[in-house]
Amino acid sequence: MHTEVKNVQYLYDAGEDVVFMDEENYEQLHLPHGSVADALEFLQPSGSVQLLMVDGKPAGVQLPASVELTVAETEPGVRGDTVSNVTKAATLDTGAVVQVPLFVNTGDRIKVDPREKRYISRA
Repeated sequence: MHTEVKNVQYLYDAGEDVVFMDEENYEQLHLPHGSVADALEFLQPSGSVQLLMVDGKPAGVQLPASVELTVAETEPGVRGDTVSNVTKAATLDTGAVVQVPLFVNTGDRIKVDPREKRYISRA
């Protein structure tokens, strides 16, 4: 079994397939939607990810340790609320929902760990 990792760019979600482009030869690669559904929550069009290839066939994507995304919607922050372990849900511009500290507001850029689906810091 031969495995390799390629750097690819996320192009678009075509419904049943998700289309990526090999950054070396610009070849388009189609992966079944189900195989990358979890990763899609944290991918922005033209974002780069690593694609795991097994025997020349795409096997899945490897997300980076952190991605920067924009908070599309969350409850307003409470000024002066410094309780460190209280969180609220925030919907990101990719559609993913993560728990964030109370001081994070709509429109903020945040760093998220896509593998654990958790807030890291403000970007």
